[in-house]
Amino acid sequence: MNYFQALVLGVVQGLTEFLPVSSSAHLVLIQSLFPSFSQPGVLFDVILHLGTLFAILFYFRKDLFKLSFSYLKFIVIATIPAVVVGFLFSDQIEFLFKSVRLVGAALILSAIFNFLSDRKQKASSLLNNKNSFIIGVFQALAITPGVSRSGSTIFAGVVSGLDRKEAARFSFLLSVPAVLGANVLQVLKYGFDSQINFGVYSFGFLTSFVFGFLSISLALKFLLSRNFKVFAFYCLILAFICFVV
Repeated sequence: MNYFQALVLGVVQGLTEFLPVSSSAHLVLIQSLFPSFSQPGVLFDVILHLGTLFAILFYFRKDLFKLSFSYLKFIVIATIPAVVVGFLFSDQIEFLFKSVRLVGAALILSAIFNFLSDRKQKASSLLNNKNSFIIGVFQALAITPGVSRSGSTIFAGVVSGLDRKEAARFSFLLSVPAVLGANVLQVLKYGFDSQINFGVYSFGFLTSFVFGFLSISLALKFLLSRNFKVFAFYCLILAFICFVV
């Protein structure tokens, strides 16, 4: 892997992480176009996700100090399903990143979530133990590359009765423990590989941070204006590309 590949993948990760189009699907597809690309496990992918995680922390830096104990509890509850799935099936999950056609099938599911998220939903509930766990189940589903994490969790929040803005805010903050956990697992497994170019990995991290920060506002704008159907059509087009590659 080289700096050009790190730049392209970092930009792609940053621009797509918070949009409901599955950043992992884009990474898998673009990596398949780089004949020389290789990484231990999915270590570089999770490093790119770490970059966008720092973008979240910076964007919501004022909110983080205002989070109540109850809100933090809901984040913990929603994190449990992804922790269980990630711990029990880590090897199988890595294998999923090698199948472009499987990613295409998962993108169709993301398209469905995006179409349904645009349907008129009246906010009828506050965040609680039940709906936070439901959102967590959808986050666990999104471990599959091609299933958008933001798209699936925002969809789960909206259909659970949350206000659209609150569903998006919770979705973004919920990614923090999930991404940190994925990084810990991958670093423990592959982080001391002598073949890793730390300069390239750091460059990818920085690029995904910058472009991730720029894309958060765009994602919120589309959600509140009920334009997720645009991303639904985009996911279908990308799914078609995955099947013909």
